[in-house]
Formats: sequence, C-alpha cells, structure tokens
Amino acid sequence: MTLPDAGVVLDLIEAFRRSKTLFTAVRLGVFDRLQKGPAGSADLAAEFGANRDALERLLDACAALGLLEKVATVYRNLPVAEHYLCSDSPHTMHAYIVYSDEALYPMWTHLESAVREGTPRWGQTFGVGDAIFSGFFRTEAAMRDFLQGMHGFGMLTSPRVVEAFDLSRFRTIVDLGGATGHLAMAACERYPDMRGVVFDLPQVVAMVGTSHGRVEFRAGDFFEDELPEGDLYAMGRILHDWGEDKIHRLLTRIFARLPVGGGVLVAEMLLAEDGVGPVPANLQSLNMLVVTEGRERSLEQYRRLLEQAGFSGVEGRRTGVALDAVMAAKE
Repeated sequence: MTLPDAGVVLDLIEAFRRSKTLFTAVRLGVFDRLQKGPAGSADLAAEFGANRDALERLLDACAALGLLEKVATVYRNLPVAEHYLCSDSPHTMHAYIVYSDEALYPMWTHLESAVREGTPRWGQTFGVGDAIFSGFFRTEAAMRDFLQGMHGFGMLTSPRVVEAFDLSRFRTIVDLGGATGHLAMAACERYPDMRGVVFDLPQVVAMVGTSHGRVEFRAGDFFEDELPEGDLYAMGRILHDWGEDKIHRLLTRIFARLPVGGGVLVAEMLLAEDGVGPVPANLQSLNMLVVTEGRERSLEQYRRLLEQAGFSGVEGRRTGVALDAVMAAKE
C-alpha cells in the first residue's frame, strides 16, 4: 500500500512553532534592534540579557523563515521585517503580533472547550467576562495593543476595500467601530470630495481619536446611541463579532438612518458558499468562536442579513487582501 503524503500533517504539527518563533523575536526586540544596524549574536545576547547559544538558534530560525539575513555571524533585517515587524514602521504589524501572542495564543489552547460549549474563552483564559470588549479592553495596555494591531492590519486592507466599488457618489462615510480610522482615511484619500466620521466607544476615542484631515472622531455605542449622519456607513471587521440578532439590530438602525440612495460597505473575510475555504477565513471563523460571539460568513449569508434589514443590490468583491468587500444600497 502506498501511503499518502504526510506533508500537510507534519506542516500543521509544526505550524505553532513558526508562530511562536516570530512572536518571541518580536517580543525580545530583535527586529527593532537590527533596524538600527546589523549585529552578531554575541552582541545581541549581551544587549537582551539572553543566552547566546539559545538566541543564536532563534536568530537562525528567523533567517530560515525569511525574516533575517545571516552573513558569517552577523544578522540583518530583510525588507519584510523592516516593513512589518519593526515597531516604528508605518506599516507595522508589531502590535497585532503582541496581541496575538498575549491574547490569542493562550486562548486558542482552549479551542476544544470552545467547540464543545460554543462560547468564547476570555473567562477560562484570563478570568474576565466573556463579553468581547471586556476581554479586548481588560487593561489599558491590552486595549492599546488591540487597537494598534487592528490599525496595522487595516493599513494593509483598507485601501483595497475602498477601491472595490465606486464610492464617488457618496459625501460622508461613517465608519462604525472604526478605531484609528484607517478605513475612513483610506476612503477620503481616494475620494477627495468625501469626509469621514469615525464612531467608536468613548474609551477608544479617548485613546486614538484625533481628527485627521477630513476625518473626525465621535464617541458612542452604535447599538444604543444615535448614529452620526452620513450617506455611506462602513464596518470593517465589525459584523463578524456578533450573532445574527445583534447584526439585524445594527443593520436596521443603519437602514433607518440612511437617506434614500445611501449605502453600506462591509469589510470582512468571505467564506465560500459551502463554508470550505479560503483557509484564512475558516481559521478566522474559529478565532471568532474563541474570542467573540460571531463568525465569518459567505456572501450569501451577508446578502440575507442585509436584505432582511431592508437593503438591496447586494454585491460582493474579492479584494486580493485579507478582507473582502460587500456593498448594499437603500433604494
């Protein structure tokens, strides 16, 4: 009997090792230090207070993973590390990596419990309430890491989301749960006649809410408070946080607030209609099980939710980046 290739199984067994290698190098400050200049393992070990042999193994692993270059005994950042792993880069994913290491990595150890019970794991992991924002915002540092992490992710996805449809007819985009405002800013940058309003919780606005060009920040709860006036409402990685009842409540509020001819733009990972793939969307749906009340959905599932709230003309577009785009109108 010829056995099937075991490669996929072996790759999955080792996958967490690659993640933790990245997380550890970021947390130690390897990439930030090498951004100042190349260095050898002896000097780096002295600076970090680390065991030289152990650190060299970590650095060699980072080189093998395509993050560092090693010449003789000297290490330097490769461009991918310069852009995405150094904390002062405008495109950094540093905070999202810290958030993944501090919050997601330990919570995913309880995936089996989440599957058995169908509930998030904040209480089991950290002893806090399972309401999602009591977890995300359990400390000021945790809130900052989460918001900065979402910003780094959004810098990669938001420009492509606002390019997916022609939004030139709209004048005011209201970015619900927009955090640092990367989606509204990307829209205003692409459409010079557009202005933006970011509407997020008071503690979020207090931390990040500084007006930026044609984008202003307002504090409120989009489930409870009056929504800012606009003709286009946008939600990036918002609907996947919630179950159908809360989504219906929010979409109904948006529909009532929009003028005729207004629209809604949703940025989420779109699952295939049979629920299988793309792989990142399936894994993100499991992540939503672990950390929220929600899930990832297919275009048809979003179409049904939008039409139940009164919207029509629902269209979906694959963007080629981590978030896809769905558009609907109030006619």
